[in-house]
Amino acid sequence: MSSLTREEVEQHSTRESCWVAIHGYVYDVTDFLDSHPGGVNVILRCAGKDATADFDSVHDKDILSQALAPSALKGVVHPDTLAKSSRPLPRTSTAEEKAPPPLPSLINLHDFEKVAQQYLPPHAWAYYFSGADDEISKHQSQKAYQKVALRPRILRSIRGVDTTTSILGKPVSLPVYMSPTGIAKFAHPDGECALAVAAGQEGLAQVLANGSSMSIEAVRAAGTHPEKPLFQQLYVNKDIQKSEETVRRAVEAGASGIWITVDSPVVGKREMDERLNLEVQARDSSAKGPGVAKTMASSISPFIDWEILSWLRNLTDLPVVIKGIQCVEDAVLAYQHGVQGIVLSNHGGRSQDTAQPPLVTLLEIRRYAPFLIGSHMQIFIDGGIRRGTDVLKALALGATAVGLGRPFLFSLSAGYGAEGARRAIQILRQEIEANMVFLGVTRLSELGPHLVNAMRLERDVVGSVKL
Repeated sequence: MSSLTREEVEQHSTRESCWVAIHGYVYDVTDFLDSHPGGVNVILRCAGKDATADFDSVHDKDILSQALAPSALKGVVHPDTLAKSSRPLPRTSTAEEKAPPPLPSLINLHDFEKVAQQYLPPHAWAYYFSGADDEISKHQSQKAYQKVALRPRILRSIRGVDTTTSILGKPVSLPVYMSPTGIAKFAHPDGECALAVAAGQEGLAQVLANGSSMSIEAVRAAGTHPEKPLFQQLYVNKDIQKSEETVRRAVEAGASGIWITVDSPVVGKREMDERLNLEVQARDSSAKGPGVAKTMASSISPFIDWEILSWLRNLTDLPVVIKGIQCVEDAVLAYQHGVQGIVLSNHGGRSQDTAQPPLVTLLEIRRYAPFLIGSHMQIFIDGGIRRGTDVLKALALGATAVGLGRPFLFSLSAGYGAEGARRAIQILRQEIEANMVFLGVTRLSELGPHLVNAMRLERDVVGSVKL
């Protein structure tokens, strides 16, 4: 393999001839520019430079062999001889100089968020934490649970509780799953593999993001239990062949279902992310391109309709879940199209701001299409869930299980990794078990609307619909 000089690499710093160095190896990525899921500018800002920091913050090494032909490797170069690609400046606080709090001192999921804000790099915090526009949907999703009161039953002599259930026929230890969240490597070098370790040890299901830092093969291998449910999220790519490849690899890796996300045909206006990006560009004019959110969403196709389900069924007979249902009308349409599950979600408040909270959508279903609850189609819900009581309220109103995204990302930060994610799960488990005892139930099937008072939230349900 030929040894290259700095001058030889820097000659290839244009769209017409683009080379980048990653871990000392130099690649010609000119032909890959237009097919890069994050867009052209993300690579061009690294052209002729050492792109290792940019690459490692998002990708695992195995992506190179999957994305580039062997002929793309041009040689080796000593990394110290090259200019570095621009990265956002680290935090100016002393957070990195001191050890994070010991895990046992974190006693709720809000604690993980506080730690993450201190220890995550600015671009990671902005990408994870931000919502769209004024972040009304993000905040209201959480507040919706506060509008529902519990109605505990007493003197029930509860000797123990059973929190097990099944998601699409796969047994899990809690009615909680890991929602698909992109670029977990921002929080910890092991990224989604760390989440897989925690999910396997704690008996949870994991939905792997389409924009995962790690390949599904690596995540499957990281799982400590071979039967742990692993589902694949799917955004339909503008290049449909890329989506076909995602589905094919998911099937071969042993995924238990495809969760197609439909609530973000375009990316939401995440202003925290965009402001940080402008600050980076102000410091370095070569740091061109959109923020992380827009970069990640640039390849999503807005031109799909219900016929996409026929396309998907021609590729696989795995169960299909539609993620992003935001009204009862679409929930009924999903049922009529025969999908195995739906996720009531407004994308964590990251897509269209002022979209109603998912818990309100669940109440819409209870009022206008109650036949969906308990049907062959499982109903999942995410957004704003931070407590065991939130989980039980959702299940009492008809949900099968709930998804959490941001809390699991935050639990990886500050070097916690898989042990942080396990601690977060254990906190939720303790809260769910204790509150089942308070409610006077021994198993999840005993939960029902008789154990909650949702009148305050019922007032937010739309007055009429046409089904």
